[in-house]
Amino acid sequence: MEEQTKTLQEVESDVVDEFSMFDEWLDKYEYLIELGKSLKSYPETDKTDDRLIKGCQSRVWLDYKIEDGRIWFNADSDAIITKGIISLLIRIYSGRTPEEIMSSDFSVVDKIGLKENLSPTRANGLVSMIARIREIAVENNKL
Repeated sequence: MEEQTKTLQEVESDVVDEFSMFDEWLDKYEYLIELGKSLKSYPETDKTDDRLIKGCQSRVWLDYKIEDGRIWFNADSDAIITKGIISLLIRIYSGRTPEEIMSSDFSVVDKIGLKENLSPTRANGLVSMIARIREIAVENNKL
């Protein structure tokens, strides 16, 4: 994966650059929808309650595996914008070590203006997605 040769900060910077190419939020939403379409398929059998992220109005399933000390995420959502948001977070944080994720301030979402341009329920969902990714990192951090 090309993203894995980059540092977390470099990938976050790439995301900020990509979103800055769009002047209108409608275009940024379209980009998020496209990102959501790029998510790898998520097995129907994995769409279980224990994988649902609590606090999201739409349903978002997040699963992960640990390989070589890195966390690899996979997700799906039943809403297209939300699927794009989780896809963006996976692009940035999947394949990172728990330490990298825990040290991230997740400010990339503020830098691209995501939170303030979402409806309150979607913004709450975004916060819940970030919290779950952080929680997984903490649970899997080798102390």
